[in-house]
This record gives sequence, C-alpha cells and structure tokens, in this order.
Amino acid sequence: MTPLFKQIWTMSAVLISQFCMGLVLGYPSSLLPALHHPDSPIKANLHMSSWLGSIVGVACIPSFLISSVFMSIYGRRITEGFLILPGIAGWLTIYFANDIQTLIVGRFLCGLTGAASSLGAIVIGEYTSPKYRGVFLYLKNASVCLGAMFIHIISRYIHWRNIALVSLIPLFVALVIVFTWPESPAWLASQHQYEKSEESFYWLRGHSEASQRELEETISAQKARLSASKKKSNCQNLTGFFRKFTQKDFLKPMLIILLAAIILEMSGRHVFPAYALLIMAEISGESYQSFYYALGIDLIITTSAIFASALGKVVKRRTLLFATGFAAVVVLTLVCLYLFLAAKNIIPDDKPWIPFSLLIIYFVLANLGCAPVPLALVGEVFPLAHRGIGAALSGVWISICLVGGLQSTPYLINSINVYGCFAVYGCILGITLFILYFILPETKDKTLQEIENYFNYGKFKISIDEEANKKMIRL
Repeated sequence: MTPLFKQIWTMSAVLISQFCMGLVLGYPSSLLPALHHPDSPIKANLHMSSWLGSIVGVACIPSFLISSVFMSIYGRRITEGFLILPGIAGWLTIYFANDIQTLIVGRFLCGLTGAASSLGAIVIGEYTSPKYRGVFLYLKNASVCLGAMFIHIISRYIHWRNIALVSLIPLFVALVIVFTWPESPAWLASQHQYEKSEESFYWLRGHSEASQRELEETISAQKARLSASKKKSNCQNLTGFFRKFTQKDFLKPMLIILLAAIILEMSGRHVFPAYALLIMAEISGESYQSFYYALGIDLIITTSAIFASALGKVVKRRTLLFATGFAAVVVLTLVCLYLFLAAKNIIPDDKPWIPFSLLIIYFVLANLGCAPVPLALVGEVFPLAHRGIGAALSGVWISICLVGGLQSTPYLINSINVYGCFAVYGCILGITLFILYFILPETKDKTLQEIENYFNYGKFKISIDEEANKKMIRL
C-alpha cells in the first residue's frame, strides 16, 4: 500500500465520525416535527424542544475538556475510539426512549462526541503529509455538511426511531477503522518513544527525503524540550506548565483560533441552516415547504464545502479565507441594503428573487472559506506542547460561539428585523477578518514543525542546532 492510501484509510475514520456529527446536528429536523404531531406518544413543548436542539452544544464543552486530557495521556488513537462510544450509547438511548427526558439524555450522549471535531483536525495534521493535509481538513467540514443533508433526506421516509438505528452503522464502521491505526508519530515523539514514532511515521508517510527531514526536525525538537525539562525541579516544571499560557507560541495561535471561531459563527455556518425557514419567511412574507428549502440549503452548503476541498489543494489558506470572506461581507451588505430599502418602501419589494439570489451567492462564498478554513486552523496552528490544551480551549470557545449565535439570532430578528440581524453579523465578520488579516500566517504545505517555528521564532525555516539553542534559552 502506498503512503497516500494509508493516509486515506486512516483519515476515513475521521471523516466518517464527522459525518456522524452531521447526523447529530441535523437530527432535530426529523425528531421535533414528529414529537409535535398530535398522534405522537411522546410530547414536547417549546421549552423541551429547545433543550433537545441545544443540549448537544452544552455536551460539547465537557467533551472538549475531557478529550484534551485523554489525548495528552493516552494518545490520539485511543481517544478517537473513546469519543465514538458515547455516540453509540446516545443513539441506542434515543431508539429505546419512552419519554422526553430520556431523549434529552440520548442527545446529550451524542453531543459528547463533539470533541471529535477538534481531535479530528489534530489527527489530520499529525497523520497526513503537508501537501494533502488541507484537502483532508476541508473534507472534514464537508463530511459534517453531508451528514446533515443525509438525515434531512431520510427523515422524510424513515421514522425517527429507525433513523437512530441507521446512525449507528457509520459509528461502528469508524470504530473498526480506528482499531487499525498506528499511534500518532507526533504524540509518540512527545512521550519520548522515538523508535515507535519513527516506525509509525514511515508507515504513514514513506521514506522520502521530505519525510525524513520532517521526522528529524520533530524528534530533535522533542529531545531539546526533554533535555531542558530534566534540568528543572518538579516545582519548576509545574510553574512551567502554567507559564505556557503566557508564552507567545500559545497566545498567538489561541488568538487566531478565537478570531477564527467568531468568523465561523458570524458567517452563518450554523445559524442560517437552523433558522432558514424563519429568515426566508421574513424576507418573502410567506412560508415555504420546509423539506425542499432545507434540502436546497443543504445542497448549496455541501457542494460548496466539497468544492472548497478541491480549492484547498491549489489555493493558499489566506487567499481562500480573505478573498471569499471579504466578498461575502460585500454580498451580505447588498442583501441588508435591499431589504432595508424595501422595508422602508423606498424601492418595490415585489422581487424576492433578488435577495434570494444574493443569499445563495453568500452561502457559496461563506462555505468556501469562512467555514472550512477556521476549522482547519485548529489542527495546524498549535505547537505539539500545547496541542491538547489548545484543542480543548478552542472547542469550548467554538461551543460558546455556537450557543451564543443560536440563542441570539431569533431575538435579533424579532427586534431589528432580518436586515438588522444581517448587518450585525456582517459588521462583526468584516472587523474580525480585518484583524485576522494581520496576524494569520500562511500554513498551506508547511509542516507542523515549521508552523511551530514561526510562532516561536518568526520564521518557518530554522536549523536544528539553532532551534535547540533558542529553545534551551527560552525554557
């Protein structure tokens, strides 16, 4: 088997697990209408319905924190398999549920798999070669979109209990594939298991000159860190742990992820699909058939996400993010301007196809760059020493942004109308993109060690001796 085939095989488990996360996120579109039906044996009022939808985001927070500890102590392979188990338990709980409380417990268990998003980005970054890393990272986002679209389709033909059984199948497939993984070479190197790291690395990457150089740089950096750590007392090492939160190679990546998460949410990646019917009803003044509209939105988002995976192979991260991001802000501004003028009767409001067409363009632009690139950065920007805690804090912040966006949007629409809501989102998106433009480095085709060098020393290329000397001085 070629190294590329081995990387595709191992990454298939990550992509399948993200497909399953799309099933979890899209499941309320099937469950809630069924529970609201007069003949449903399980009844759900508005309060319980909101909990069924939002409990997944709440469950993601402890999931990210626990997984960061697990991935640092037990490695990436065991943690990935561990995160699949709550999803299996959650879907089984939903299938056998006879009351609304049990359904909420099942949804919470499914939400505990949410940390697979950040862990998946880290696994892709550590297991794949730099020239393929971007494609896999973008496909991770596309897999979530595909899962949500799949569940919207089958919900029209399959009972919600049977959907829970169907959702178990890909989880078991992903679990089986994870058992065939080698452990992450980077994690093995951080545990000073250099021979196992070398064996795992060459199995995944082959013996090319670039692979040998990347492995040599990684192991050299870890040996320098170990040498510095041995010269310190336990008290100094404990102080060093807390001091990492003040180091620039942690603060700079963390700031990038904080801004990237805001871009992800303000682009409407989660909000627009969730409130698509409400937004469209406000714009057009009438209701649409929910199934066909949701399917149309899913097709646009999924197609754009898949196309972004192809673009990621040839287009730089910065170019893709800022070109599509700023263009999306312009398009959203035009939507706001049209809706505002129409609402004030300054222009006729009998051409709803104009804002609809602009929104389609916006969805395409947002899902080409503003959605996949921020999620890809989680697996690239954190140095190995901070990768566990960085993934945990990133996941918690992304979950907070998700819950905040979903909670605030209905109130914004109710108080300042759709155009006002779009204006708020567009302003925040534009300002955040502008700030990130000056601090985000280009990570395409760079090794993780080169990216780490950039945050430590301000440049990607640095000699092994120079890196070791500077690291000794800094520690």
